[in-house]
Amino acid sequence: MSRLSYDPTHCTLCPRRCGGDRTRAKGDCRMPDRPVVARAALHFWEEPPISGEDGSGTIFFSGCPLRCVYCQNASIALGEAARAITVERLAAIMGELEAAGALNINCVTPTHFAPQIRAAVALAREQGMALPVLWNTGGYETVEAVRGNVGFVDAYLTDFKYADAALAARYSHAADYPEVALAALQTMVEVVGAPCYDEFRGQERLVSGVVVRHLMLPGALDNSKAVVRLLHERFGSDVRLSLMNQYTPVIAQAAAAGDRRAAAALAASPELATTVPDSEYEQLLDFADALGVEDYFWQEGGAAEESFIPAFDFTGV
Repeated sequence: MSRLSYDPTHCTLCPRRCGGDRTRAKGDCRMPDRPVVARAALHFWEEPPISGEDGSGTIFFSGCPLRCVYCQNASIALGEAARAITVERLAAIMGELEAAGALNINCVTPTHFAPQIRAAVALAREQGMALPVLWNTGGYETVEAVRGNVGFVDAYLTDFKYADAALAARYSHAADYPEVALAALQTMVEVVGAPCYDEFRGQERLVSGVVVRHLMLPGALDNSKAVVRLLHERFGSDVRLSLMNQYTPVIAQAAAAGDRRAAAALAASPELATTVPDSEYEQLLDFADALGVEDYFWQEGGAAEESFIPAFDFTGV
């Protein structure tokens, strides 16, 4: 399916390298050896050069290599909203999104379906699809996987969640996240370069490069400052930062509704029941400005009150 060797009976696609048998939906991601999708539609809440006015052609894949206790998209990350499709259908979806007016093809949480997505991109391009392909990832990627995307992926929209390994272990069960994400990000920059834009139907559009998102978490201002400092000092203008304050305490809502998993996680981390105070977000923006970070994305106050979470109802699948 791709230039990388891939054994579906012993999966090592993500940094966990769990060796699960994907033909039996085994492994940390709990996903089969077929693309599994929850939604495919135009999405209007990404950064301006990604969504523009016409929308990003977003494909939400189910399952996730991470297990973030505060996940904003828990229903798909846990595989509760999931529909298996073929590579051929996935390629057709890409063409349908282009026909609907999308600015790009935006693959969300794609890591554990990398070979299938690459095959679908190749097929879609053979069929005439000409949009840039974005890899919208939690940042927990292997260097080999990023290199395997060369020729298939044009730009990265990647998270950098933690500089603090203890926080990564507590919230995402991935103490190695900072080092793994940094190595992956370095490789992303090497293979796609600095952000580059064109004008498409009168809209600025990202066509290559890396946008790095950081979602502030309640009580974790020091972690956010460390992330901004690390990324600025290591990459400068080779990446474009997106500093987000849209954390929504869905974990508290789930716990209140009787979800035992959410209740246990909330008991261990009660700080996750609140949003990020505007004052802390302003401190982060001031910190970025003082460091000399230029031309980054930021959000208006109250972003957490808006609905950035779409319905995972198999629209477009």
